[in-house]
Amino acid sequence: MKAIEELEEKQKKDPQRVPKFSVGDTVRVHFRIVEGEKERIQVFEGVVIARKEGEAGNARFTVRRVAFGEGVERVFPLHSPRVEKVVVTREGSVRRSKLYYLRKRRGKAARVKAKALAADRKK
Repeated sequence: MKAIEELEEKQKKDPQRVPKFSVGDTVRVHFRIVEGEKERIQVFEGVVIARKEGEAGNARFTVRRVAFGEGVERVFPLHSPRVEKVVVTREGSVRRSKLYYLRKRRGKAARVKAKALAADRKK
């Protein structure tokens, strides 16, 4: 058991490279794709509907987007060397840790409210 934990610790990214995002945020994931001998970066943008295992070595997060009227979900390992970077484009305000209910929603009902800024709350 200890060998597995040591291997996970060795494979983890340093804390400065791990982005800070949470469930409900809209993110843009830059993922390295290998096609034959060529390598390219593919961007996948969507709403984070789940995070699992926290910051552990096997942590992963699920991103959902709607492409051509069809819902597409993709699970990314947080500490994978293939995940080049994760850019938060919009912070969402949600009250649940998993947003699986978005799978049943369509159109405007599937939106996530934006997080209110501190300046907006004072008014």
